[in-house]
Amino acid sequence: MRGADHREGPGAYEESLRFAVLGPVRAWHGERAVELGSPQQRAVLAALLLRRGRPVTVAELVDAVWGDGPPPAAVSVLRTYASRLRKALEPGHAAGGSYQVIVSAADGYLARVPDHALDLGVFEQRVAGAKRLRAGNEVQAAAELLRAALDGWEGTPLAGLPGPLAEAERSRLAEKRLTVRETRLEVDLQLGRHSEVIAELGVLTGEHPLRERLCWLLMLALYRSGRRAEALAAYRSTRRTLVTELGIEPGASLKKLRHRILSADVSLAPSVPGEEADPTGPAATGQAPRPAQLPPDQSSPDPESGDGTSAAAKLPLRPAQLPADLVAFAGRGAELERAGGLLPGEGEQPAAVVITVIGGMAGIGKTALAVHWAHRVAHRYPDGQLYINLRGFDPVGSAVPPAEAVRVFLDALGVPARRIPAAVEAQAALYRSLLAKRRMLIVLDNARDSEHVRPLLPGAPGCLVIVTSRSQLTGLIVNNGAQPLTLDPLTADEAYSFLMRRLGAARLAAEPRAVKEIIDRCARLPLALAIAAARAAAHPGFSLSAIAGELRDNRGSLDAFTGGDLSTDVRAVFSSSYAALTAPASRLFRLLGLHTGRDISAPAAAALAGLPLRETHCLLTELTRAHLLTEHAPGRYTQHDLLRIYATERAQTNDTQEERKRATERLLSWYLHTADAAYPHLAPHRRRIPLTPLPPHCRPLAFTTHDQALEWCETERPNLVAAVHQAAATDRPDMAWRLTAALWGFFYLRSHLHDWLDTATTSLHATHDTDEHIGQAWSHDDKAAALTSMRQFDEAVVHLRRSMTLWRELGDTRGRSRALSNLGHTFLEAGRYDKAVEYGRRALVLHRASGNPWGQGIVLANLGDAYQRLGRYDEATDHLREALTVLRAIGDRWVEGITLDILGTVHYRLHRHDDAIEHYRQALEVHRDVGNRWVEGGTLDHLGDVLLDTGDPEGAHTTWRQALAAFEAIGHPDVEEIRRKLRDLDERVQDGPAP
Repeated sequence: MRGADHREGPGAYEESLRFAVLGPVRAWHGERAVELGSPQQRAVLAALLLRRGRPVTVAELVDAVWGDGPPPAAVSVLRTYASRLRKALEPGHAAGGSYQVIVSAADGYLARVPDHALDLGVFEQRVAGAKRLRAGNEVQAAAELLRAALDGWEGTPLAGLPGPLAEAERSRLAEKRLTVRETRLEVDLQLGRHSEVIAELGVLTGEHPLRERLCWLLMLALYRSGRRAEALAAYRSTRRTLVTELGIEPGASLKKLRHRILSADVSLAPSVPGEEADPTGPAATGQAPRPAQLPPDQSSPDPESGDGTSAAAKLPLRPAQLPADLVAFAGRGAELERAGGLLPGEGEQPAAVVITVIGGMAGIGKTALAVHWAHRVAHRYPDGQLYINLRGFDPVGSAVPPAEAVRVFLDALGVPARRIPAAVEAQAALYRSLLAKRRMLIVLDNARDSEHVRPLLPGAPGCLVIVTSRSQLTGLIVNNGAQPLTLDPLTADEAYSFLMRRLGAARLAAEPRAVKEIIDRCARLPLALAIAAARAAAHPGFSLSAIAGELRDNRGSLDAFTGGDLSTDVRAVFSSSYAALTAPASRLFRLLGLHTGRDISAPAAAALAGLPLRETHCLLTELTRAHLLTEHAPGRYTQHDLLRIYATERAQTNDTQEERKRATERLLSWYLHTADAAYPHLAPHRRRIPLTPLPPHCRPLAFTTHDQALEWCETERPNLVAAVHQAAATDRPDMAWRLTAALWGFFYLRSHLHDWLDTATTSLHATHDTDEHIGQAWSHDDKAAALTSMRQFDEAVVHLRRSMTLWRELGDTRGRSRALSNLGHTFLEAGRYDKAVEYGRRALVLHRASGNPWGQGIVLANLGDAYQRLGRYDEATDHLREALTVLRAIGDRWVEGITLDILGTVHYRLHRHDDAIEHYRQALEVHRDVGNRWVEGGTLDHLGDVLLDTGDPEGAHTTWRQALAAFEAIGHPDVEEIRRKLRDLDERVQDGPAP
């Protein structure tokens, strides 16, 4: 981000300082990211940056961050945020040697940041430059500058910021970005890049269906690419949306473009110098092309009738080709209701062809639902039903070509063979003509892609088309207005009904546990459930427990799900979807079977495959469109349990053991190194663990803020726990204990105690019989910390004593001093205060000897707590004040908050209530800044006590309610104690004052 020299105020602007708002709000000094604090603090910075050098009043800032519900001390908090931002952005200002960025101005502040140092300013400069270049007919240069401007965006602007200002600015900036994208696409069209922009325009029109300019560009791009029919279809789709949702017709420019396309206006041809015209288009022949057969808003006469009468009116046949409905069909109530909502009301005339695409993985029940729904609504289509299995993913044989499918339908409609034209396009045109005056239901089952079904779509309103496919058929959705209906596995209740329809209620009621196990092992996949039910039905003497046992014995294999032929063999059904993948996508699919977590992110998948992130995104998209993977949240993917088993089987067959081992190592290393990157943000002064080397093609994430690190850990928590277990199970104890140790700060801050204990226990077992003595020592420490937080003090002491022995044997003084400190803390929590003082003093000596200020600060705080519980308040105060001095010198906010809480308790016990309240409130601010939910609830509890004692029962009640919410969110053991306090307070209020 560079520009001309910009100077203002008393000194030169700090040229190395730059800012970003077109994505997460960030700042850098050179290549070093600046820690900008909490989301609210970053919201203050964003408000100043967006004002572009003009002052923002305190009142405006309060409204920007909190809206109508600011906290009581909002102004004080804002000034604290401004002070912290100054310290972060102007580290040398206090000495008079740095340019001042955050400046006090009247009743507020302003940010002195030149345009070249703000990504929004650079974006606007580039857009303005492109406008000038385009005006000067330098179109290529303008396009490049517009692309550079858009490349500067990093996702959602102001991502993660709270408050009404951020919400409003996100919308404004998103509109600005979209407008520039439209301009860039228009310039690309001017440069003749018609085919290149179609895909992007298709996506954008799908995301913004009411934006006529996008539709205009898409129509022009399609027409200039020789795809006139699709251009007109894009117009129809936009018109339908405008009429349905807004009750208006398209604007004049869109209508005019449609008219020019219909008339093959030669002026629409590209006019870029040097561009060759399409040899099949109007520029090649000098003539307008022949009008397309049967656009949706008109009908074609039958070429043989001679009187303009539709051939459909002369054909008496009423086909009824639907397969039989399943007698035992069960479930899918929500999907059927949604599908019904796509149809016009009874008696209403449809404005367009209704197309529904039922998608989902193999075996999910797409055909069953399509046929069942078709039978339910068939009465609304009196001219008949057409059905064809296109065999797009058939385990044997080849797909039915569209031309063959059209001939099958013409035959069903009674067209004599002699009247069927020879050319495929003419056959499709005749088919559309026959349907123009009819109301028919058409089921196109098992389509491979959009082009497989497009020739089979009617051209005029009145028909319902139901398409099923294992692909997403994005082309139909974008270009033909199809409505997607994606199927998930059955719910547990639906799966039970599924089995009950086939086996009877009495048989299921007799063995409820076996039924649940069958449902679980079939992963609620209809095909798997049908195979299990068929086996049980064929052997009525077999208990359901025996059927469940067979499935249990085949765990990790699909052998139990073989139904006797390829159409009912789960493995064969999956294989046909797998066979349609490209080689890179099939490799990624196989490797995903090695991942044992709940879901996987795109960067983790890239590490697993050893590929760049961009390439991995493309492969994940291919797998998602094939319904072999589900994107359940943006950038996060899950796999059905049985698909995962199939992927694992394929990996064991297709990939060598060494290839699988390297992929697993890359994935585990990615989790370990990314967790380590989060570690200094969550426990900034705690000792870092030594890492294993990073394997090739493994690119861990980096974090710039505490909130980013905490959010990543929270999102990935189930996968991180699974990674520890996978490392232990695959003979990598070195990764197991390191990953557990790297998660120490996260587990503590978010109170995931059971995960903490689970991973520490797993790591300890993994290192038990190895020479990983340092891993054993770390694992004993981690397990003891989890046990202490769970109040299992005696067991925690056993592990800490073992840890001390190991650290002594390793000659690691710092590890030994940490174990001593933790032992003192455990005795403190156990109520053994004399022991806490003894071990605390010993630990303090070691920490001072090794020059570890962080360890000193923690021990001083623990000693202060022990002394205050012993009633030795002077000693407590001395130790706590010394702790604050040490902690603030190193910037340790985490332990600072705990120390402030203990100081508040000292003042409370000395009946200095105002001082106690002030310290508790300072502690709360710190807890919330660092995300320490575990101690936040405790401080709220203490604050409620002192408020009640000072005659503020309403304030105490409010505070305890907040404490209860905090404790309930993390499963804190003091939940019942807070509830008791609230009940007692409510009873006192009801009883009134004592007489």
